[in-house]
Amino acid sequence: MPDRPKRIVIAITGATGAVYGVRLLEHLQQSQGVETHLIVSDAAVLTLHQETGLQRRDVEALAHVVHKVRDVGASIASGSFQSDGMIVAPCSMKTLASVAHGLSDNLIARAADVVLKERRRLVLMVRETPFNLAHLRNMTAVTEMGGIIFPPLPSFYHKPQSIAEMVDHTVGRVIDLFGIEHALAPRWAGMKA
Repeated sequence: MPDRPKRIVIAITGATGAVYGVRLLEHLQQSQGVETHLIVSDAAVLTLHQETGLQRRDVEALAHVVHKVRDVGASIASGSFQSDGMIVAPCSMKTLASVAHGLSDNLIARAADVVLKERRRLVLMVRETPFNLAHLRNMTAVTEMGGIIFPPLPSFYHKPQSIAEMVDHTVGRVIDLFGIEHALAPRWAGMKA
């Protein structure tokens, strides 16, 4: 069998934090041996424009392959499509609920369901605060199914000087989960005396 690139499905939903999905795509576009498959929800188009000024086409240009959110017959909707996992960045509470309950009502939820059933890595960068009990139970359900709940919370031990540095640090931590090399943020070297 010929070697294939590492395939990562990236979904951007309408939750705040569209910059995380954009930055993931920007970095992975430059990573050797990585192929990205992008899904952008209808609500994400609005959030992307509001938060970043980007249009759908600007974001789609960062991906290797683009899938329409309503195309439940897309390649990534099947377990026979070999991927290395999926990142939903950011992940709305609606998408979290769809994944937690196996609704597969659009390509984002279906692709996430496929990743879970095939025992691949699923990372949901959930965005909402404060959490209500439904949110917490849905996060627990996805975790019990093997998914990783990864709220994009900034860290400060590396003394970030900008929002971009905080975003890159979080994106780097997510990329680490897929074994992809990066230089987005410094590694922890222990406490300084």
